[in-house]
Amino acid sequence: MLDTAAYTPRLKDVYNTTIRAAMKEEFGYKNDMQTPRLDKIVLNIGCGAAAVRDSKKAKSAQADLSVIAGQKALTTVAKKSIAGFRVREDMPMGAKVTLRGDRMYEFLDRLITIAMPRIRDFRGVSGKSFDGRGNYAMGLKEHIVFPEIDFDKVDENWGMDIVITTTADNDAEAKALLKHFNMPFNS
Repeated sequence: MLDTAAYTPRLKDVYNTTIRAAMKEEFGYKNDMQTPRLDKIVLNIGCGAAAVRDSKKAKSAQADLSVIAGQKALTTVAKKSIAGFRVREDMPMGAKVTLRGDRMYEFLDRLITIAMPRIRDFRGVSGKSFDGRGNYAMGLKEHIVFPEIDFDKVDENWGMDIVITTTADNDAEAKALLKHFNMPFNS
C-alpha cells in the first residue's frame, strides 16, 4: 500500500528541485517567493444541446470528469432561461472541477505525458492562449484521451476546457514555467 504521507507527486518534486532554481536564474528573482508556481487547474465539460435533450447527459459528464480529476465534480446549471435554446433556469448543463495541490500536479503530469500523446494528429498546443495575466487555457475535443475513461462505456464524447492558473505576473513568465513542465507548445 502506498504511504500517502511520504508521497510527493513527480512534477511537484521536479518543480521544487529544478524548475524553481531555473526560473529564479532565468528571470533574476531575488526571492524564492517571487518565482511563479502553479495555483490551480480548472476542468470544465459543457454538454450544450445534449443536456437539453436528455438530462442524464450532464450526470454522465459529471461522472466522467470525476474519474479524470480524481475528485467529485460539480454540476453546472443554466443561470437564465432561454426559450430559443429550450433551456430553463437551473437546468444541469455540464460539470466542472477545480484541482489544487498534489491532485493538480498529478493531473498535469497525466495530461502532458499520457493524454496529449494520445490525441489524434497532435502537433502541440498553442503558445498564444495566455490571458495576459499568466493564465493558460486550452481545450480538448475528446475527453476519452485520458486512460481512466473506459472507452466501451462512453455514451458520448465530450469536449473539455482546461485552465491552468499560475502566480506569474505576465505571459512570458507563465509560458517559461509551463515549458519547464514540458508543455508541448507549437509556437
